[in-house]
Amino acid sequence: MANDTTTAPKRGRAAAAATDAPPAPQDPREVVAPLLAPRHQRTVGHLHALAASPPQVVLAEGGTAPERMALALYWAALLNCEAPGDGLDDARPCLACPSCLRMAGGGHRDLVVLDGNKPSAEEGSFSIENVRALRGLLGEPPREGRRRVVVLVDAHTRVEAANGLLKSLEEPRPTTCFVLLAPQRERLLPTLVSRSFVLTLAWPTDAAPPPPAVRDWLDALVEFIQTGGGWMERTSRKGDLDAPLAVAVVLHCQRALADVLAGRAADPLGRLLAERMDLARLRRCDEALAAAQEALSLSPSPVNPALVMDWLATRMFLGVR
Repeated sequence: MANDTTTAPKRGRAAAAATDAPPAPQDPREVVAPLLAPRHQRTVGHLHALAASPPQVVLAEGGTAPERMALALYWAALLNCEAPGDGLDDARPCLACPSCLRMAGGGHRDLVVLDGNKPSAEEGSFSIENVRALRGLLGEPPREGRRRVVVLVDAHTRVEAANGLLKSLEEPRPTTCFVLLAPQRERLLPTLVSRSFVLTLAWPTDAAPPPPAVRDWLDALVEFIQTGGGWMERTSRKGDLDAPLAVAVVLHCQRALADVLAGRAADPLGRLLAERMDLARLRRCDEALAAAQEALSLSPSPVNPALVMDWLATRMFLGVR
């Protein structure tokens, strides 16, 4: 990202920084393919309609993580495509011009990607330091395209950095477009959501059912939330619950919560949450699930999975009361 006049963050740069050795070329059609599935046709149409007068902030929720990232790259390519057209037709993005090729490969100098899942010290992280450095860059015009596109992956994971970003959004940036990616808008600061044009990708409808071992634990969790019994006895049995199994249970809980927020709750856990939790409690439940997932994923020493799941189950038990 930096040139002679731009100060880079002390402990990392944006993932799309221009370098002397650009990333290996990728086929843009493969990169944006997750977005071009038939179930996202309506969302793609919205992007083309917005291209004539792009909002400063687009928030993409729903879908899967690869689909949300594909939307961000498609949007960046659409805004900077060098093919003839005005962005309102199917001729753009062409996915073949030099600009589209660089967007797909992450080597375009007007594409900045900051990832909330990366540790703060890692290159391309959505850290407060990178956000501060980005604010200086935003005062400059785009370097090789019409618009600079700043993509923030899972912005909800870094509240302090998100607050820093809000200061950048207080001033109009006519040549900069932000794209916020999150599973649900409820995970983001309300002040960020209020400044965004929200696009909701179609939620996955073909998700595989949980394997028997995970289903067994999910059923036990539903019983505990309803009655307060049986759960601690299960987690206290040595060897019954390891970290991979606990992570799988948490992921299926997050899927059930996503279904509730999308207005459908076919899973037993989802139906229970929909019946017993209002939006504020659902948001707290989502925060608890994210905290449990983070604790189980710590490297090299994750927290004891039984302790994590006992804490999560207790939070969910109290959340319905």
